[in-house]
Amino acid sequence: MSDAFPIIRLRSRGGLPVARDGVVFSFFIHRNHEEVFSAVWRALQTYLRAVPPKSLNWYGADDGDTLPLDDKGWEVIREKMLERPWSLGCSVELSEDANEGEIAGGYQFEYHGRRLDDPFWEDPATAVSFTFPTEYLREHGPDHLRALAFKLAWELPFSFGYASLAVVAPYGYSFTSDWDLLDTLRDRYLGLDLYAVRRTAAVIGTHARSASWLTFLGQPLLGQLGGMDGLRRALPFPEVSLLPLDSQRLLISLSEWPEPIDIQQGGIPPQYRALALRLEPFLYEEPSDWPASYLYQWLRRLCP
Repeated sequence: MSDAFPIIRLRSRGGLPVARDGVVFSFFIHRNHEEVFSAVWRALQTYLRAVPPKSLNWYGADDGDTLPLDDKGWEVIREKMLERPWSLGCSVELSEDANEGEIAGGYQFEYHGRRLDDPFWEDPATAVSFTFPTEYLREHGPDHLRALAFKLAWELPFSFGYASLAVVAPYGYSFTSDWDLLDTLRDRYLGLDLYAVRRTAAVIGTHARSASWLTFLGQPLLGQLGGMDGLRRALPFPEVSLLPLDSQRLLISLSEWPEPIDIQQGGIPPQYRALALRLEPFLYEEPSDWPASYLYQWLRRLCP
C-alpha cells in the first residue's frame, strides 16, 4: 500500500520549498487554553521522543519572525505555553526548517489555545497538530503511527481528531506558486488532507471535520453518533477497528495503511464512505481563501 502514496513537492513563487507529502495528526479540544496547556505540553514531549533528534529547529516569534529553536528558544516556548495560562490565547508553531534545502520540512508542531468565550472567534476550540514526512510512515509502518496517535490522544480531552495523509505545509499553502498542481492533487487523491489548523480552530467548536484513516471521537460527538454500539453497527467492515481510550473517547481505524484514495485507481473504500456519511450532519463550515462552494464540496468529498 505504501507504494501508492503520492510524492509531493510544492514551491513558492521564488522557488523555495513550501510543502510536501506527509502525515498529519490534528486534535480539537473544546476547552479553554488554561485547562489543557499542561496536557498539550506532555503530548509535545511524547512527539519529541518519537521523532529523530533535532526534528524541530525553528519557532515563530510573536513579531512574525522565525527564530532558531535552541535552548533559549525552548525556554521561550515553555514559558509561553506553561506560565501564561491567564492570557486570552496562545499560539505556538515549531518547524523542521525555515524554507531551506531542496524539500520542505516534514516535521511540525502547532498549538492554538483558545478561550471559548472570546468573541473574536466564531465557534472556537483549542487545537493541536503534529506532522511527519511520509518517509517516517514508510520506515516505521502504520502500526507504529497508530500506536503513537493513540498515545498522543490519550493526553488530550479532544472532541474530535484525526490522522491522515496530507500536504504538509509548514508555512501555509498561500505561499505556493503550484496552485494547478495543488488542485490536481486535491481532485485526484480524496484521502489527502489539506489542513489549516489555526483557521479550523476558530470555527469547528464541537463539530467534526471528515472521515480519515484514524478518526478520534470525544464528547459530545461520540454520543451524537450513537456511541460505540451505534458505530459498530454503522461500520460492519473487516478493515475497521474501534479502540476505546475510555468511556468518553474512541479511536476508529478504517484501514491498515492510510488510504490516498486515488480515484484514477479505484473508488472510495466503502468503510470511508460509511463513516463520512455518518459524520456529515455534524460537519462544520470552514471559512477559507478558497470559495465557500469548494469547501462545502471538499469536506463532503467522501459522500456520494
